[in-house]
Amino acid sequence: MSAQPGPLPPAPGERWRTEVTLEDLEDTAEFATGLAGLLGPGDLLVLTGGLGAGKTTFTQSLGAALGVTGMISSPTFILSRIHRAQGTGPDLVHVDAYRSDSAGLESLDLLSTMAEAVTVVEWGRGVVESALVGTDGSWLDLELLREDSSPSPDAAASDTSSKTEIITDFSETEAEVLGSARRAVLRGYGPAWAQPPAL
Repeated sequence: MSAQPGPLPPAPGERWRTEVTLEDLEDTAEFATGLAGLLGPGDLLVLTGGLGAGKTTFTQSLGAALGVTGMISSPTFILSRIHRAQGTGPDLVHVDAYRSDSAGLESLDLLSTMAEAVTVVEWGRGVVESALVGTDGSWLDLELLREDSSPSPDAAASDTSSKTEIITDFSETEAEVLGSARRAVLRGYGPAWAQPPAL
């Protein structure tokens, strides 16, 4: 089981890195639509970001742009869902690796669906890349970072100790519903993503 408190750092060896500010849900949907136009069967997208960063919201827009069936929701308690293509496009396999490890993900047999699907793995950084595409393989790493406002001086002054927050509510935050700004950092790895795409 994974015990990581937050996202792991990006893997070394990125070919390029691009950063975009997504002001609201419309920007997020537009970015996801642009990225969906570049993805095809066999592509791996490792989706990273803290709780409430908008990973599932992004994946919903990506699925809509790919034209897949079924409601896309957080796979936190299911681990993996396959959303079938309505037309000739690829299926979408949506995975959550938050409480798993390489062995746990191997039991999902993701390799059997890779060839005909776009595979999106939330919390998969450092866990799925070599298992699914190999050490010389290609993948995209998308990190979503919330653009939270700075804490007030009073709040900063009162926080003098290191606190650990235990999160038991996995429902959408008000910021997700309203569409607060977030930063998207997209990284390309391997020969298939040697050049940054035009988004």
